[in-house]
Amino acid sequence: MKRPVRRPALAGARFVVHEHRARRLHYDFRLEIGGALKSWAVPKGPSMDPADKRLAVMVEDHPLEYIDFEGVIAAGQYGAGPVVVWDHGTWEAAEREPAERQLRAGKIAFTLHGAKLKGGFALARFAAGKTGKEWLLMKKKDAYARPGWGLKTELTPRRLRELGERRPPCEAS
Repeated sequence: MKRPVRRPALAGARFVVHEHRARRLHYDFRLEIGGALKSWAVPKGPSMDPADKRLAVMVEDHPLEYIDFEGVIAAGQYGAGPVVVWDHGTWEAAEREPAERQLRAGKIAFTLHGAKLKGGFALARFAAGKTGKEWLLMKKKDAYARPGWGLKTELTPRRLRELGERRPPCEAS
C-alpha cells in the first residue's frame, strides 16, 4: 500500500485563530503567507465538523507581530474590544502550488497542526459573493473530524480581567 507523501511545514508557516469580541463575537483565522498574516473573519468560528461550512470574510492582511497578540484594542480604534489566541500552530499546503497562487485562484487546501484544530481544511471563495471577499472555511473528512463538535469560548470573565490594558502592536508606540 502506497503511503501519501507528507509535505513538511515550511519554516514560519504558522497559523493563529483569534477570538475577538468587537461589535460582535467572531474569530479571526490567520495563515502566515508571504511575510504577512492572510486573515478572514469567521463569525461562527471554525469547526472540526465536516458538515459545518463556515462563512469566512477575507479582511486586510495583518503584520506577523499579531500572531501572538492578546489584549484589548482601545475604544475608537478599528476592531475595538478584547482579543485572545483561541488556537495556534503550524500549517502546510495540501498542494504543491504556492499558497499565494492558490488564494488568487480562490481555493486553498491545507493541513493544520494546532492544539484544537487539526487535520485537513479548505478555504474556497464564493463565485457569486457580493464583495468578492466571501469565502467558506471547511473541515475535511479525516481522522481528526468530529461530527457534532462544539466551539468553546476562551473569553471568560476571568480571562477578560487578565487582559487588562495590553494593546496590539500597532497601538503600542
